[in-house]
Amino acid sequence: MRMGPNDILIVVDVQNDFAPGGALPVTDGKQIVPVINVLAPHFQRLVFSRDWHPLDHCSFDDEPRFVDGSWPQHCVQNTPGAEFLGDIHVPLDALVVSKGLDADKEAYSAFEETDLQASLRGWGAEHLFVCGLATDYCVKATALDAKRLGFEITVILDACRGVDSPAGSVAETLDAFRDASVTTCHSRDLL
Repeated sequence: MRMGPNDILIVVDVQNDFAPGGALPVTDGKQIVPVINVLAPHFQRLVFSRDWHPLDHCSFDDEPRFVDGSWPQHCVQNTPGAEFLGDIHVPLDALVVSKGLDADKEAYSAFEETDLQASLRGWGAEHLFVCGLATDYCVKATALDAKRLGFEITVILDACRGVDSPAGSVAETLDAFRDASVTTCHSRDLL
């Protein structure tokens, strides 16, 4: 698989709170950073999404069940937990998309209430490669939204990790990708 000038890499929510020791850690979440750092220079345009929640976000629960709508407080605006992981290379010219700013709305997709679609159309984007955290939530929502918007989508599996809560949600996500004609690959297929 070859990457062209209109192919964009979208890196989803590689933030401190989703790493080991964070408020909502994804198992092995940090292991995707070296993969992303190798892939990124092969793309002319990069997008980095981030959860950027207000302190009173509706998804926060004092007794979280680690399912949709019941998460521990995470990625609160302007806190260390909301920062990108220190080892990930975020170029100065990368587009940073902040999502989940509305306290009353969930926002898993990088397209939800953001200007991402307009930016991609302005760049003439055709094929989007998606990776990041977590496979079964924000990566899934971003990839499926992009597909509905008419982009060609490939999810880079070894540059993603899932929460798998509830159990089986990662497998269900892969089924959803197949059903929606979202392509999957590994980084070795691109380099």
